[in-house]
Amino acid sequence: MKGTHLGEFEEVVLLAVAIRAGEAYGAAVVAEIEQQMNRPVNLGAVHSALNRLQEKGLVRSEMGGISAERGGRRKRLYTVSMAGQQALEEIRLLRNQMWSAIPKTAWS
Repeated sequence: MKGTHLGEFEEVVLLAVAIRAGEAYGAAVVAEIEQQMNRPVNLGAVHSALNRLQEKGLVRSEMGGISAERGGRRKRLYTVSMAGQQALEEIRLLRNQMWSAIPKTAWS
């Protein structure tokens, strides 16, 4: 397993996979990120991030069923692994800790 440090984009992709819970494939992850963040996202960048996340053991993938709408092609579906869940929890705890460490005077 590669190092588990996550860049911001990888974190966002991992969160989108978690939100899509079982229905996370490339285009769905793009749609989720665009909806949540109100910014355009490149499908190729999402696929690259998904590959890195899988190499790090933070997501798992399997092939979905054949669909007529995709011309008989199958989708690669991603789910967050236990290690991915732990990574997201650690990130959330760290971010919350850092937010609470900001002195009240910093906003004046």
